[in-house]
Amino acid sequence: MLTLLPAVDVRDGKAVRLRQGESGSETDYGSPLEAARTWLGSGAEWIHLVDLDAAFGTGNNRDQLREIVAELGDQVNIEMSGGVRDDDSLAAALDAGAARVNIGTAALENPEWTASVIRRYGDRVAIGLDVRGHTLAARGWTREGGDLFETMKALDEVGCSRYVVTDVARDGMMQGPNIELLRQVAERSDAKITASGGISKLDDLRAIEELSPLGVDSAILGKSLYTKAFTLEEALALVGK
Repeated sequence: MLTLLPAVDVRDGKAVRLRQGESGSETDYGSPLEAARTWLGSGAEWIHLVDLDAAFGTGNNRDQLREIVAELGDQVNIEMSGGVRDDDSLAAALDAGAARVNIGTAALENPEWTASVIRRYGDRVAIGLDVRGHTLAARGWTREGGDLFETMKALDEVGCSRYVVTDVARDGMMQGPNIELLRQVAERSDAKITASGGISKLDDLRAIEELSPLGVDSAILGKSLYTKAFTLEEALALVGK
């Protein structure tokens, strides 16, 4: 059974989608709170909430994210992501009521802090692995961040319980997920895996679900829902939720 996390990516206070994670490639989809309400009304048990300005270092949308969690956090689990790089930003996300927080760039740039956070918060923290080939991407995907499998080995050793794996080249491109990358990551770690990027049709979810014996237990849905390639209700029915 696959857990589905519809995404709400926020930039300049609006819900947007990017192409290949590039700043400036946004398509505007309106109110983040309305988007989150829509996914909740469609049956979502989790929402993936991303502060793109915080990820790119162009400000933050902390107030909008807090508003979403304040209204909906007792009805749906919210995973927050974007710009969580230190104790203050992590505390802000957790204090806002996030069920889980994704850490991306900091896991590459500050491994000691990341290790301490994993030990302290356990499965309330996930590590985002944004990948081009087998090279990690950092700082909103604008810089290289080292070898994927070397980084995973170090994170596994400190007890990372979940990776969110995104093939940057496929994100927002509607070309299908990188199943082989997901398989390689899952085979090398006991951590749970969330698939992200490229999902464009229901068959893509079937392909991801086949990896569930390896620990791939969830998938983030973004552009596929916003462009109405399929509905969240259809996707949830497919995965049995």
